[in-house]
Formats: sequence, C-alpha cells, structure tokens
Amino acid sequence: VQLVESGGGSVQTGGSLRLSCAASGFTLDYYTIAWFRQAPGKEREGISCIDSAYSTYYSDSVSGRFTISRDNAKNALYLQMNNLKPEDTAVYYCATGTPLCAPYYLTSRNYDYWGQGTQVAVSS
Repeated sequence: VQLVESGGGSVQTGGSLRLSCAASGFTLDYYTIAWFRQAPGKEREGISCIDSAYSTYYSDSVSGRFTISRDNAKNALYLQMNNLKPEDTAVYYCATGTPLCAPYYLTSRNYDYWGQGTQVAVSS
C-alpha cells in the first residue's frame, strides 16, 4: 500500500496549485480519501475528504477556495487550491483507509494509510 503526493511548490498570495495523490497496492474505490496538512509547530489538520459516493467535506479554513476530487479509474486523488494565503503554508498529506467522510471523523487517528507529504509555501 503506497500513497504518493505531488504538485506542491512555492506560490504568491492569490496563486493556485493542484496537488495529486497516486495510490498503488490497493484500490481506492470503496474508501474515503482525505487531505491533511501540517504547518510548522502545529498539529496535523484535516482539511477535506471525499467518500466513495463522491460526497465531500471541507474545513472552514479552506471551504470556497479548495476543491477535492477523485478519479477511481486512475486510482488518484486531487486537491485544487485557489486563492492561496500565507496561512496555507504547510506540508500536505493524502490519507485513506476509512469509509467515512465526516467532520467529526477527519482526524489523523482514523486514517490508516498516509503519503509522505508535499510542501506548499505561500508568500505574501
């Protein structure tokens, strides 16, 4: 089981990035997949998830700016990030291993499989 994120980088405030997460070793079809992020000195934060029925959830910090999507044929997850702000600077992780996409469930301990992370830096 492996998850590999890509697409991170450095942008200015207001810019956009698209993160990808490729899965191998198992199929994502029946799982919820999520994006988390961790800024320096802060706890890992769940920001969005999408379940097998394509229902989505966004935290207040990213709602209206980020869009999560999945492509089961490619066994992949994406995060389109628009209108980026300096407070979005963090390492972004994809995670899976649970069937539930819900705000109360979007915590690290509920996800079994993790990628290695990709760095996003937003400058003012």
